[in-house]
Amino acid sequence: MKVLIFIPYVGSHYGGTSKATKEFADTLSSLGANVDLITTDANGSDKLDVPLNKWIYQKSYRIRYFSCWHRHDFIVSLSLIYWLIKHIKDYDIVHTNTVFSPLVSLVHLLCQWRKIPYAVTPHGMLEPWALSYKAWKKRIYYNLLEKPALKKASVIQVIANAEASNVKKLGFRNLVVVPNGIHRQEFENLPKAEIFYEQFPETRNKTLLLFLGRIDPKKGLDLLAPAFGKIHKKFPQTHLVVAGPDSTGFLATVRRYFVQAGCLEAVTFTGMLTGKLKQEALVAADLYVAPSYSEGFSMSVLEGMASGLPCVITTGCNFPEAAQAQAAHIVDTNADEIANALIDYLSNPVQAQAMGDRARKLIFRNYTWERAAEKLVKVYQAIIDKKVLPEYQDFVPAKSGKEI
Repeated sequence: MKVLIFIPYVGSHYGGTSKATKEFADTLSSLGANVDLITTDANGSDKLDVPLNKWIYQKSYRIRYFSCWHRHDFIVSLSLIYWLIKHIKDYDIVHTNTVFSPLVSLVHLLCQWRKIPYAVTPHGMLEPWALSYKAWKKRIYYNLLEKPALKKASVIQVIANAEASNVKKLGFRNLVVVPNGIHRQEFENLPKAEIFYEQFPETRNKTLLLFLGRIDPKKGLDLLAPAFGKIHKKFPQTHLVVAGPDSTGFLATVRRYFVQAGCLEAVTFTGMLTGKLKQEALVAADLYVAPSYSEGFSMSVLEGMASGLPCVITTGCNFPEAAQAQAAHIVDTNADEIANALIDYLSNPVQAQAMGDRARKLIFRNYTWERAAEKLVKVYQAIIDKKVLPEYQDFVPAKSGKEI
């Protein structure tokens, strides 16, 4: 089985979508699929410092970078398209990632021309909030290019049951639910937090709330600021860590939110954290909060839960199963509700820790990359063999957290 995975960007600037795509490539390869990943050297306003137009071998797959012209998420790469015209016929299936991208649309057209089956993962970009953001531009693009391409896809991989429901409302039925995951071994023995405290000494001996994600309008930091202002007045020992890249130049606006809430002095902006330092931030934290308006299926939420943190997440995070398993507190996208849920945790630390323990077990049992890749391999094989797609649905947990 020869699989070509395409994503316009894999730079760290672009957050969880890039990480998820690379994790799928690696885990699919470990299961025996022959996987190549192609992308560009775009990375926000910068370029990745990588060799171009040559295969680079990763743990179990190959990646090839192409030069591009780009402005933020708008990316053009003629060299990538020329390479695809010549080589796309060498693959059994093509899997594209993200939508509303000219490069992705061109890949879909090439697949149709060469009669190569293709899978599409929107990564939450067909969610109601995402479609309403800059709506008039997206409406035109969607009707002209995106909708016809999605109709002709062999499968649309959605990453949450809630996302499946919303995509079905758009008229699509060729769906499978295959969620993101974590590598269990990365969270079984977490490090101590000393390096994190040394780098951010103002966080030492504080009750830390952690936000882990891009600084972007959809992430709900306009809700988190007044919520944390309310919390900090009641619990002066609390401190908020906002860990993530300023992907759209939104940081100055976010700082104003916290100034207006009267709590900027109790907030640390760390920039993007990776590797061991990110793990240490998760260890240092007492609570995790994701106030997002819209997600496909958040990688950082999975990481917070896998670290055993009591989590407050919004309905926009598309994870109602966590509430059903009593493994997270899910609230509406409302500052008061976010604040009240966090205050409840801070007022009841024993119950909060029990919630964190259930969260860790839930993620370890049901949301790993290995489990997700096993599902996706079966989907690919069904498409290649021209058989009916497996009827996957993300599990619905009982209140005990057991899988049923």
